[in-house]
Amino acid sequence: MKQHRIFIVFSDTGGGHRTAANAIKEALQELWVKSGRAENELDIVMKDVIAESNKLNHLFERMYNRLLKKHQDWMKYYIALIEWTKPNENDLAYKLTSSYSKKIISEIAPSVIVSVHPMVNHFLARSLKDLDLDEQIKLITVLTDPNSNLWTGWACPDAALTIAPNDLARDRLVSLGLDPARIEVIGMPIMPEFLHPPAEPREHLLNRLGLDPNMLTVLVTAGSAGGGNMLKVYKAMQHIKRPMQIIFVCGNNKKLIARVERERLNCPWKTVVLPRIESVSDGMNACDLLVTKAGGLTTFEAIARHLPMALDMITEPMPQEAGTADLLIEAGLARPVRKPEDIIPIVHELQVISNRSEQPLPATHNLNQVDAVFKIAATILAYVNCETNEAAPAAVSVER
Repeated sequence: MKQHRIFIVFSDTGGGHRTAANAIKEALQELWVKSGRAENELDIVMKDVIAESNKLNHLFERMYNRLLKKHQDWMKYYIALIEWTKPNENDLAYKLTSSYSKKIISEIAPSVIVSVHPMVNHFLARSLKDLDLDEQIKLITVLTDPNSNLWTGWACPDAALTIAPNDLARDRLVSLGLDPARIEVIGMPIMPEFLHPPAEPREHLLNRLGLDPNMLTVLVTAGSAGGGNMLKVYKAMQHIKRPMQIIFVCGNNKKLIARVERERLNCPWKTVVLPRIESVSDGMNACDLLVTKAGGLTTFEAIARHLPMALDMITEPMPQEAGTADLLIEAGLARPVRKPEDIIPIVHELQVISNRSEQPLPATHNLNQVDAVFKIAATILAYVNCETNEAAPAAVSVER
């Protein structure tokens, strides 16, 4: 019995890249089993290769997350610096990283490498060439920026395949020099649980949190880093006249949790403060509005749950998030919060639709392709099966 190994690489810069990696892993495993294969024939290895590669890269990862948490308005300068210096294509940076990348590739010996982060593609492709393994081990890049303002590091000409979320990303990749024949437009890799009915119905979840299942419920999330302007928005929500209740998810930011706990004493609306929500999928299903920043994975998870969004644009978003915000606002799936008080009319004018999961999603720019992760997984498995001359399993149908 031959074991096939897939190596999924990411970086914990924010929470979205790890989420994408986990989503692809779960979809791969589900497709593999449904194809009739033995579960132990497929081995999936996941690693934060930036943090593991060397101390300098780990420092950059920590700096990114610190800026995201403490100084979101500085992020545009950080990104501009990265785009200017292009450390992912730099010879000196490769010299510092290559011993790790070659070692890890040799030890894991995968059939396919799947990258869900723009800063690791070029080094991995270069290491495969140096090891003379670029024909044997294929590199597949899966984008998590669903717009044309994407990181240029996504464009790796030596990747066997680049999977783009939509036509906007594809056209930008082509403009950066990628061969259109090596780009496949599929969609965003969100967790499979968002494609299935909720494990915990709205009534049960809200009752468990001490909330009223029959009241307008707003989910406010500050992301995994607990950054952004959500506390300012929450303070403005105190002036909303429409009866409501709030779930505030603070992420890994203990200071924010303490501040929200203090501030909720001044809020007329019942507020539950959490570091994280047990099931994001069930939480989105249980709420009527999501207040968040325009992260690619979070917003597309909300789309899968047909959940209206209010997007934090008080601080100028990172370029890739600004592109996502523009896309969703234009499609009518979100409204912008450019100053804290903007949340007031958004809540007042919100139309609560009881059967919202049955409402059609806009087809423009692949916004209705919420099951894309299974198509992505099937595409990856086709590369695994090439070496055994076996047909790839077809994408499964999913419940909505």
